[in-house]
Amino acid sequence: MRIRGAGHGHGHGRRGHGHGHGHGHGHADAVDDALEASSEGIRAVKVSLVVLGVTAVAQAGLVVLTGSVALLADTIHNLSDALTAVPLWIAFVLGRRRPTRSHTYGYGRAEDLAGIFIVAMIALSAVLAGYQSVSRLLDPRPIDLPWVVAGAGVIGFLGNEWVAAYRIRIGRRIGSAALVADGHHARTDGFTSLAVVLGALGVLVGLPLADPIIGLVITVAILVVLRSAARDIYRRLMDAVDPHLTADALDVVRATPGVVDVESFRVRWIGHRLHAETGILVDHRLDVVAAHEIANEVHHRLLHGVAKLVDVTVHVSPGPVDGRDFHAMLGHHPHPATVC
Repeated sequence: MRIRGAGHGHGHGRRGHGHGHGHGHGHADAVDDALEASSEGIRAVKVSLVVLGVTAVAQAGLVVLTGSVALLADTIHNLSDALTAVPLWIAFVLGRRRPTRSHTYGYGRAEDLAGIFIVAMIALSAVLAGYQSVSRLLDPRPIDLPWVVAGAGVIGFLGNEWVAAYRIRIGRRIGSAALVADGHHARTDGFTSLAVVLGALGVLVGLPLADPIIGLVITVAILVVLRSAARDIYRRLMDAVDPHLTADALDVVRATPGVVDVESFRVRWIGHRLHAETGILVDHRLDVVAAHEIANEVHHRLLHGVAKLVDVTVHVSPGPVDGRDFHAMLGHHPHPATVC
């Protein structure tokens, strides 16, 4: 017997099937929360796109005025950071669409695909910044108005730090790895903007090569961000979750009255939403109705006990009876290993 999260509202007025729970929390509420999370994500990318866009345009104007390659490298990176908001925006919009017969899990994976685009943009910005820096090392050019360059670096830092804090806060609240990673990306951009200030100060004290050298430092910093962002997105695409989350969820299942043992447990992110599957053993003497109620209680407790969880599938099996294997007929079918 399997209990799917989508079919059990726990007495919810809009979707509930009346399973005896006297409260209004259930799958419908979880879905509503997930939709609201998508709306928060859309607001976050809109705001960050505007702030970083204004910052990049202001810096671009000063690049033309000063000819600073370090400032150019920083501007390129800030512009790419602003553009990463676009695929995230699209992904959050797609993620709000309901599942279909062809996409039965919905469109939450669009958020993870947007993460791939973010990684590609970071890599592109590293290539462009490195190329410009090496070019200026081989063919040095004077920098006009170094104090203006320093001021532009400060502008870049302030814009990026504000966006970083905002993205990270919203990303953690809604469970979006892509948004959090992009926030850390922006924060690193902010510190590299301060490096532009150091390059300008180097020119002022008579070290003209400080500017392209700082540009190379920025390139290295971008590569560090690239490694971190690529690792985070890879983990999401490979369905990795925090082991502590898995352990806590298993504790919730095992602590449910009537659960004799846990046969299997899986949980994965789809976008910024968690989906879980678990197999439980119950007393073999129970009738279908009683076993169903235990499964319902497991489902309910998981929705309350695991943040960002929106869907649960519970498979119920009878406990041991004189060594009988109730799954023997499936023994010749391959099946994946599960955590329990």
